[in-house]
Amino acid sequence: MNTSLELFYTLAVALSIGLLIGIERGWKKRESIEGTRIAGVRTFGLIGLLGGVTALLSQTFGALVFGTVFIGLTVILASAYIAALKQNQDLGITTLIAALLTFILGALAVMDQVILASTSAVVMTLLLGYKPILHRWVGALEKKELRAGLKLLLLTVVLLPILPNEGYGPWQTLNPYIIGWMIVLIALISFVGYFAIKIGGAKRGVVFTGVFGGLSASTAVTLRFSQLARKDANMRSMLSIGVLLACGTMLPRMMLVAGVFNLNLVNQLWLPATVMALLVYLPAILYWRTQTGKNIDTTSVLTNPLDLKVALAFGGILVLIMLLSAFLKQTYGDAGILSLAAASGVFDVDAITLSLARMSQDSLALNVTVTALVIAAVSNNLVKAMMASFIGGKEMAIKVGLPLAISSLGGGLTVWFFVW
Repeated sequence: MNTSLELFYTLAVALSIGLLIGIERGWKKRESIEGTRIAGVRTFGLIGLLGGVTALLSQTFGALVFGTVFIGLTVILASAYIAALKQNQDLGITTLIAALLTFILGALAVMDQVILASTSAVVMTLLLGYKPILHRWVGALEKKELRAGLKLLLLTVVLLPILPNEGYGPWQTLNPYIIGWMIVLIALISFVGYFAIKIGGAKRGVVFTGVFGGLSASTAVTLRFSQLARKDANMRSMLSIGVLLACGTMLPRMMLVAGVFNLNLVNQLWLPATVMALLVYLPAILYWRTQTGKNIDTTSVLTNPLDLKVALAFGGILVLIMLLSAFLKQTYGDAGILSLAAASGVFDVDAITLSLARMSQDSLALNVTVTALVIAAVSNNLVKAMMASFIGGKEMAIKVGLPLAISSLGGGLTVWFFVW
């Protein structure tokens, strides 16, 4: 430390870290009888300060001081835990671990790592405070979903780093590392929406399902809600809201995926995507203001995107789109890319978005890329409009099909006037 002021500042941070964590632990155990807790607000504050002072002493007398004090603190806390355990058999070990981590964070604050220590303390406090929510999230996962997630994680951590990071195949189009990374990216984004629906379920209603379902798979939401609308006329208005929200959310998702590979692409894509999204969201908001919330069964709306079969199927589609993109670009130029975008959008926008976003880094002009992505979105919107109209009936055609058609027209006109 250069000055005494800096020293006092870091020690104050160490003390504050302990007090912050102590407040959360103390509030959690506020109904406990005095003397039965392992540590309270004051104790946690002192532990944080002890970590700071010990780190300061270790700078002068060596790391042995820090190790000795840490072991001594561990013995004291473990003894207190054992004593408390005899009185309360349900006592958890969380507070003990939190106290030891508070000591370490207090030490980090004095070792010129104030930001790291403070950030870790806040995250730690949030984890401690949100225990019921975290347990509910874990409880929402089924065994097959957990296994699928672990398999994909294994492939991501073990297989992805060893994949060759170079081009193969025609025009050096296929890069195994990039393809693997793309598959993981889409799977994770989709799982956020899928898991949100698993947590919220029918209790969150059509609006919740529409928004997060669109983050995962808007076409699947459209199909399922259209089928429900055909069976129950009283639900058609609410289900229309869900479909529109899902279709609107597809567009920010497209910008997110494109921006991962080329931020310059987002600078031109955001305007037509925003226009299309607003022309879908506004009718949904208008319908919602005249409706009361109703619950639906969301258990069969989406497929787990972390399932290996789903991820590998998407990988196959992605490889095909990448090869077709390169072939059509070489053979027919920009017209070939635009035609492929229209055809790809009928089924999915993720694969074409990833392929063209990568091509826009070197071989494809930004305005052509933006136009192709909007064409893909328009194609996808029109397919969902027809799906809702033919399956859901006349009311769904008016409330869903018409806004999607207007949105498609708005996106096309925006590209015409502002991109070219």
